[in-house]
Amino acid sequence: MQQPDDTHKESDTPTFPTIRDVKAGAPFRWFAEGWQDFKSCPIPSLFYGFCFAGMGLLITFVFEHAYEYTSGLTSGFLLLGPFLAMGLYEISRRREQGQSCSLTPTMTVWRRNAGNIGIFAVVLGIVFLIWARASLIVFALFYTNEMPNLTGFLQQLLSFENLEFLMVYFAVGLIFATLVFAVSVVSIPLMLDRNQDAISAMLASVGALARNPAAMITWAFCIVAATLIGFMTFHIGLAILMPLVGHATWHAYRDLIEPLNHG
Repeated sequence: MQQPDDTHKESDTPTFPTIRDVKAGAPFRWFAEGWQDFKSCPIPSLFYGFCFAGMGLLITFVFEHAYEYTSGLTSGFLLLGPFLAMGLYEISRRREQGQSCSLTPTMTVWRRNAGNIGIFAVVLGIVFLIWARASLIVFALFYTNEMPNLTGFLQQLLSFENLEFLMVYFAVGLIFATLVFAVSVVSIPLMLDRNQDAISAMLASVGALARNPAAMITWAFCIVAATLIGFMTFHIGLAILMPLVGHATWHAYRDLIEPLNHG
């Protein structure tokens, strides 16, 4: 009897991943391949995209007059992105293997390696909470103006008012963002595709960053640019850009990690 498509026999005894070298311009190819996934599977991709957009809009509307909280939650949005994009990784994997673009199987893909994905989610959650607390502390110590609403805050950012606050806030944010980016480059795709343990997956992500700094800097810049464009379009752009990033992440994983031998 034929085995189900979602069964990964190759993952019974996972070994530490072999990291490959990629060119600095590789992220642009990942985005091009991700766009092909999006066009081939638009409905499930947009479902996840609208989930991202809905989260962004909810954060903005609920905390419009307490932007110190919105900043922390928006940062958390970036932290939790790799976890929330699991369905998009699965869409790309299924298309790669010639399977259907059904939405339903992608919504429970976490069950494939629930324990290790749970560990990774806890790690991201802890970092998110620390980042949100750090955001509040930076606001309390360095924000000298009256707390504005969302529009006022953005105006101050664009006019470079309160420069000391901006420098400290973005420096702290960069530290946390770099940490999260380092451990999440290929971690979840690895855990989904090979049943990899969380620690090895995070170490492989750090190794991919260390081995390919030019490509990873380009990749990080592309992700940040896509996210900023999404926010600047009142989160509507996230409906397309976040699925694109998610699909591209799967192709980044395929490019950065040496595939297992298939007999």
